[in-house]
Amino acid sequence: MITTVTLNAAIDKTYYVPLFTQKSVMRVQRFYAEAGGKGINVARVISQLGKPVLATGFAGGFNGRFIRQELDRQQIQHDFVEVAGESRLCLNIINELDGISTEILEPGPVISDTAMEQFTVKFKELAKRSVVVCISGSLPAGVPKDFYAKLVSLAKGEGAVVLLDTSGEALQRGAEAAPYLIKPNEQEAAQLIGKSVSDAREMIEQLVSMERMNIPCITISLGSEGSLAYVQGAYYRVKPPLIDAVNTVGCGDSFMAGMAVCIAEGRSIEESLRYATAVGSANALNEKAGYINKADVDELLKQVKVVQL
Repeated sequence: MITTVTLNAAIDKTYYVPLFTQKSVMRVQRFYAEAGGKGINVARVISQLGKPVLATGFAGGFNGRFIRQELDRQQIQHDFVEVAGESRLCLNIINELDGISTEILEPGPVISDTAMEQFTVKFKELAKRSVVVCISGSLPAGVPKDFYAKLVSLAKGEGAVVLLDTSGEALQRGAEAAPYLIKPNEQEAAQLIGKSVSDAREMIEQLVSMERMNIPCITISLGSEGSLAYVQGAYYRVKPPLIDAVNTVGCGDSFMAGMAVCIAEGRSIEESLRYATAVGSANALNEKAGYINKADVDELLKQVKVVQL
Protein backbone atom coordinates (compact mmCIF):
# COMPACT_ATOMS: atom_id res chain seq x y z
CA MET A 1 0.00 0.00 0.00
CA ILE A 2 0.96 3.62 -0.57
CA THR A 3 -0.12 6.14 2.06
CA THR A 4 -0.40 9.87 1.32
CA VAL A 5 -0.42 12.55 4.03
CA THR A 6 -2.32 15.84 3.70
CA LEU A 7 -2.24 17.75 6.98
CA ASN A 8 -3.92 20.79 5.39
CA ALA A 9 -6.67 19.13 3.32
CA ALA A 10 -8.95 21.38 1.27
CA ILE A 11 -11.84 21.74 -1.07
CA ASP A 12 -10.22 22.80 -4.33
CA LYS A 13 -12.52 24.94 -6.45
CA THR A 14 -11.54 25.84 -10.00
CA TYR A 15 -13.34 28.78 -11.62
CA TYR A 16 -13.16 29.49 -15.36
CA VAL A 17 -13.87 33.14 -16.25
CA PRO A 18 -13.76 34.83 -19.68
CA LEU A 19 -11.51 37.65 -18.43
CA PHE A 20 -10.19 37.92 -14.86
CA THR A 21 -9.88 41.57 -13.88
CA GLN A 22 -9.86 43.54 -10.62
CA LYS A 23 -12.69 45.85 -9.52
CA SER A 24 -15.28 44.08 -11.64
CA VAL A 25 -18.08 41.52 -11.43
CA MET A 26 -17.21 38.26 -13.14
CA ARG A 27 -19.60 35.51 -14.16
CA VAL A 28 -18.13 32.03 -13.80
CA GLN A 29 -18.67 30.04 -16.99
CA ARG A 30 -17.98 26.68 -15.34
CA PHE A 31 -16.37 25.40 -12.16
CA TYR A 32 -15.23 22.25 -10.37
CA ALA A 33 -15.13 21.41 -6.66
CA GLU A 34 -12.85 18.58 -5.56
CA ALA A 35 -11.34 17.05 -2.47
CA GLY A 36 -7.88 18.57 -2.53
CA GLY A 37 -4.62 19.41 -0.89
CA LYS A 38 -1.38 18.13 -2.36
CA GLY A 39 -1.41 14.70 -0.72
CA ILE A 40 -5.01 14.06 -1.76
CA ASN A 41 -4.07 14.95 -5.34
CA VAL A 42 -1.25 12.41 -5.10
CA ALA A 43 -3.67 9.77 -3.80
CA ARG A 44 -6.19 10.42 -6.58
CA VAL A 45 -3.58 10.03 -9.31
CA ILE A 46 -2.18 6.85 -7.74
CA SER A 47 -5.72 5.48 -7.72
CA GLN A 48 -6.21 6.46 -11.36
CA LEU A 49 -3.00 4.57 -12.16
CA GLY A 50 -4.69 1.50 -10.67
CA LYS A 51 -2.62 1.15 -7.50
CA PRO A 52 -3.82 0.73 -3.87
CA VAL A 53 -3.58 3.93 -1.85
CA LEU A 54 -4.86 5.43 1.40
CA ALA A 55 -5.16 9.15 2.17
CA THR A 56 -4.74 10.47 5.70
CA GLY A 57 -4.31 13.79 7.50
CA PHE A 58 -6.63 16.25 9.25
CA ALA A 59 -10.18 17.17 8.21
CA GLY A 60 -12.76 19.34 9.97
CA GLY A 61 -16.25 20.77 9.72
CA PHE A 62 -18.56 20.81 6.71
CA ASN A 63 -15.62 21.04 4.33
CA GLY A 64 -14.05 17.99 5.98
CA ARG A 65 -17.25 16.00 5.43
CA PHE A 66 -17.27 17.05 1.78
CA ILE A 67 -13.65 15.89 1.42
CA ARG A 68 -14.47 12.45 2.85
CA GLN A 69 -17.59 12.12 0.71
CA GLU A 70 -15.67 12.97 -2.45
CA LEU A 71 -12.98 10.40 -1.65
CA ASP A 72 -15.71 7.82 -1.02
CA ARG A 73 -17.29 8.68 -4.38
CA GLN A 74 -13.94 8.23 -6.09
CA GLN A 75 -13.37 4.95 -4.19
CA ILE A 76 -10.18 6.21 -2.54
CA GLN A 77 -9.58 4.72 0.89
CA HIS A 78 -9.07 7.32 3.63
CA ASP A 79 -8.52 7.64 7.37
CA PHE A 80 -8.47 11.25 8.61
CA VAL A 81 -8.32 12.66 12.14
CA GLU A 82 -11.33 14.91 12.81
CA VAL A 83 -10.37 18.39 14.04
CA ALA A 84 -12.25 21.45 15.30
CA GLY A 85 -12.85 24.22 12.78
CA GLU A 86 -13.22 24.09 9.01
CA SER A 87 -10.87 22.52 6.52
CA ARG A 88 -9.78 25.18 4.07
CA LEU A 89 -11.13 26.27 0.72
CA CYS A 90 -8.66 26.90 -2.11
CA LEU A 91 -9.65 28.78 -5.26
CA ASN A 92 -7.97 28.51 -8.64
CA ILE A 93 -9.26 31.18 -11.03
CA ILE A 94 -8.36 30.51 -14.65
CA ASN A 95 -8.55 33.31 -17.21
CA GLU A 96 -9.93 31.68 -20.36
CA LEU A 97 -8.46 34.43 -22.53
CA ASP A 98 -4.83 33.44 -21.89
CA GLY A 99 -5.00 30.44 -19.55
CA ILE A 100 -3.28 32.30 -16.68
CA SER A 101 -4.10 30.83 -13.27
CA THR A 102 -4.57 32.80 -10.02
CA GLU A 103 -4.70 30.83 -6.76
CA ILE A 104 -6.29 32.03 -3.49
CA LEU A 105 -5.55 29.71 -0.56
CA GLU A 106 -7.21 29.81 2.86
CA PRO A 107 -5.01 28.99 5.89
CA GLY A 108 -7.11 26.12 7.30
CA PRO A 109 -7.96 25.20 10.91
CA VAL A 110 -5.68 25.44 13.95
CA ILE A 111 -4.58 21.93 14.96
CA SER A 112 -4.60 21.07 18.66
CA ASP A 113 -1.94 19.07 20.50
CA THR A 114 -4.51 16.31 21.09
CA ALA A 115 -5.24 16.02 17.36
CA MET A 116 -1.51 15.83 16.59
CA GLU A 117 -1.07 13.06 19.15
CA GLN A 118 -4.02 11.13 17.65
CA PHE A 119 -2.60 11.54 14.17
CA THR A 120 0.90 10.44 15.21
CA VAL A 121 -0.49 7.15 16.57
CA LYS A 122 -2.56 6.61 13.43
CA PHE A 123 0.33 7.51 11.13
CA LYS A 124 2.70 5.03 12.74
CA GLU A 125 0.21 2.20 12.20
CA LEU A 126 -0.39 3.21 8.59
CA ALA A 127 3.35 3.48 7.90
CA LYS A 128 3.79 -0.04 9.21
CA ARG A 129 1.38 -1.27 6.52
CA SER A 130 2.86 0.84 3.71
CA VAL A 131 5.65 0.35 1.20
CA VAL A 132 5.77 4.07 0.38
CA VAL A 133 4.59 7.12 2.34
CA CYS A 134 4.10 10.45 0.51
CA ILE A 135 4.01 13.55 2.72
CA SER A 136 2.86 16.64 0.83
CA GLY A 137 1.83 20.23 1.28
CA SER A 138 1.87 22.98 3.86
CA LEU A 139 1.65 22.67 7.64
CA PRO A 140 -1.61 23.94 9.16
CA ALA A 141 -1.61 26.42 12.01
CA GLY A 142 -0.67 24.94 15.37
CA VAL A 143 1.61 22.27 13.90
CA PRO A 144 5.33 22.77 14.73
CA LYS A 145 7.76 23.26 11.85
CA ASP A 146 9.61 20.03 12.70
CA PHE A 147 6.48 17.85 12.52
CA TYR A 148 7.33 16.50 9.07
CA ALA A 149 10.78 15.53 10.34
CA LYS A 150 9.07 13.56 13.09
CA LEU A 151 6.79 11.82 10.58
CA VAL A 152 9.70 11.01 8.27
CA SER A 153 11.61 9.38 11.12
CA LEU A 154 8.56 7.42 12.28
CA ALA A 155 7.81 6.09 8.79
CA LYS A 156 11.44 5.14 8.16
CA GLY A 157 11.45 3.34 11.49
CA GLU A 158 8.52 1.24 10.28
CA GLY A 159 10.36 0.34 7.06
CA ALA A 160 8.53 2.66 4.63
CA VAL A 161 10.18 4.66 1.85
CA VAL A 162 9.32 8.34 2.46
CA LEU A 163 8.77 11.02 -0.19
CA LEU A 164 8.51 14.64 1.02
CA ASP A 165 7.07 17.54 -0.98
CA THR A 166 6.80 20.79 0.95
CA SER A 167 8.56 24.16 1.19
CA GLY A 168 10.07 26.74 3.53
CA GLU A 169 11.08 25.77 7.04
CA ALA A 170 8.93 22.62 6.88
CA LEU A 171 11.17 21.42 4.02
CA GLN A 172 14.37 22.50 5.74
CA ARG A 173 13.49 20.67 8.94
CA GLY A 174 11.98 17.68 7.14
CA ALA A 175 15.07 17.25 4.96
CA GLU A 176 17.19 16.88 8.10
CA ALA A 177 15.38 13.58 8.78
CA ALA A 178 16.66 12.31 5.38
CA PRO A 179 13.55 11.14 3.50
CA TYR A 180 14.22 9.08 0.38
CA LEU A 181 13.09 11.89 -1.97
CA ILE A 182 12.46 15.62 -1.95
CA LYS A 183 11.33 17.66 -4.99
CA PRO A 184 11.88 21.41 -4.51
CA ASN A 185 11.59 23.87 -7.36
CA GLU A 186 14.47 26.22 -8.17
CA GLN A 187 13.49 28.84 -5.61
CA GLU A 188 12.90 26.28 -2.86
CA ALA A 189 16.21 24.58 -3.62
CA ALA A 190 18.03 27.91 -3.43
CA GLN A 191 16.40 28.64 -0.08
CA LEU A 192 17.28 25.18 1.17
CA ILE A 193 21.02 25.65 0.63
CA GLY A 194 21.16 29.44 0.95
CA LYS A 195 22.34 30.11 -2.60
CA SER A 196 20.75 31.95 -5.52
CA VAL A 197 20.17 30.26 -8.87
CA SER A 198 21.13 31.61 -12.29
CA ASP A 199 21.39 28.69 -14.71
CA ALA A 200 21.36 24.92 -15.09
CA ARG A 201 25.08 24.63 -14.36
CA GLU A 202 24.62 26.32 -11.02
CA MET A 203 21.66 24.03 -10.37
CA ILE A 204 23.97 21.03 -10.78
CA GLU A 205 26.24 22.57 -8.14
CA GLN A 206 23.24 22.93 -5.87
CA LEU A 207 22.52 19.23 -6.22
CA VAL A 208 26.07 18.43 -5.19
CA SER A 209 25.67 20.61 -2.10
CA MET A 210 22.31 19.09 -1.22
CA GLU A 211 23.86 15.64 -1.47
CA ARG A 212 25.39 16.23 1.95
CA MET A 213 21.97 15.88 3.56
CA ASN A 214 22.07 12.11 2.88
CA ILE A 215 18.87 12.19 0.83
CA PRO A 216 19.15 9.44 -1.82
CA CYS A 217 16.94 11.13 -4.43
CA ILE A 218 16.61 14.87 -5.09
CA THR A 219 14.67 16.21 -8.05
CA ILE A 220 14.57 19.93 -8.81
CA SER A 221 11.59 21.03 -10.85
CA LEU A 222 12.27 23.36 -13.77
CA GLY A 223 8.59 23.79 -14.67
CA SER A 224 7.87 23.24 -18.36
CA GLU A 225 11.58 22.56 -18.91
CA GLY A 226 11.42 19.32 -16.90
CA SER A 227 13.75 18.61 -14.00
CA LEU A 228 17.26 17.91 -12.79
CA ALA A 229 17.78 14.90 -10.55
CA TYR A 230 20.42 13.51 -8.26
CA VAL A 231 20.02 9.83 -7.39
CA GLN A 232 22.57 8.03 -5.23
CA GLY A 233 25.65 9.53 -6.88
CA ALA A 234 24.31 9.93 -10.43
CA TYR A 235 22.90 13.07 -12.07
CA TYR A 236 20.10 13.19 -14.64
CA ARG A 237 18.45 15.76 -16.90
CA VAL A 238 14.80 14.98 -17.56
CA LYS A 239 13.10 16.60 -20.55
CA PRO A 240 9.28 16.43 -20.71
CA PRO A 241 7.16 16.08 -23.85
CA LEU A 242 5.93 19.19 -25.67
CA ILE A 243 2.24 19.64 -24.89
CA ASP A 244 -0.47 22.29 -25.02
CA ALA A 245 -1.08 22.62 -21.29
CA VAL A 246 -4.65 23.17 -20.13
CA ASN A 247 -4.02 23.48 -16.38
CA THR A 248 -0.62 23.08 -14.71
CA VAL A 249 -1.93 23.01 -11.12
CA GLY A 250 -1.32 19.54 -9.72
CA CYS A 251 1.49 18.54 -12.09
CA GLY A 252 3.99 18.29 -9.23
CA ASP A 253 1.58 16.14 -7.23
CA SER A 254 1.09 13.88 -10.23
CA PHE A 255 4.87 13.58 -10.60
CA MET A 256 5.03 12.46 -6.96
CA ALA A 257 2.31 9.90 -7.60
CA GLY A 258 4.27 8.48 -10.52
CA MET A 259 7.44 8.26 -8.44
CA ALA A 260 5.57 6.57 -5.58
CA VAL A 261 4.12 3.93 -7.90
CA CYS A 262 7.50 3.20 -9.50
CA ILE A 263 9.30 2.97 -6.16
CA ALA A 264 6.60 0.64 -4.81
CA GLU A 265 7.06 -1.56 -7.89
CA GLY A 266 10.86 -1.53 -7.67
CA ARG A 267 11.50 0.09 -11.05
CA SER A 268 14.87 1.56 -12.02
CA ILE A 269 15.50 5.22 -11.34
CA GLU A 270 15.65 6.18 -15.03
CA GLU A 271 12.34 4.40 -15.66
CA SER A 272 10.87 6.06 -12.56
CA LEU A 273 11.89 9.57 -13.65
CA ARG A 274 10.55 8.97 -17.15
CA TYR A 275 7.23 7.58 -15.92
CA ALA A 276 6.71 10.25 -13.23
CA THR A 277 7.37 12.99 -15.79
CA ALA A 278 4.81 11.47 -18.16
CA VAL A 279 2.26 11.33 -15.34
CA GLY A 280 2.95 14.97 -14.41
CA SER A 281 2.56 16.02 -18.05
CA ALA A 282 -0.71 14.06 -18.35
CA ASN A 283 -2.14 16.13 -15.49
CA ALA A 284 -1.54 19.31 -17.51
CA LEU A 285 -3.90 18.01 -20.21
CA ASN A 286 -6.86 18.03 -17.78
CA GLU A 287 -8.91 20.96 -16.54
CA LYS A 288 -8.99 19.49 -13.02
CA ALA A 289 -5.90 19.37 -10.79
CA GLY A 290 -4.79 15.89 -9.77
CA TYR A 291 -6.44 14.07 -12.68
CA ILE A 292 -4.77 11.99 -15.37
CA ASN A 293 -5.83 9.73 -18.20
CA LYS A 294 -3.78 6.54 -18.25
CA ALA A 295 -3.87 6.47 -22.05
CA ASP A 296 -2.26 9.93 -22.08
CA VAL A 297 0.47 8.68 -19.74
CA ASP A 298 1.26 5.77 -22.04
CA GLU A 299 1.49 8.07 -25.06
CA LEU A 300 3.53 10.79 -23.35
CA LEU A 301 5.92 8.22 -21.91
CA LYS A 302 7.33 7.68 -25.41
CA GLN A 303 8.35 11.34 -25.62
CA VAL A 304 10.11 11.82 -22.26
CA LYS A 305 13.90 11.92 -22.40
CA VAL A 306 16.16 11.06 -19.46
CA VAL A 307 19.87 11.71 -19.93
CA GLN A 308 22.52 10.79 -17.35
CA LEU A 309 24.97 13.69 -16.99
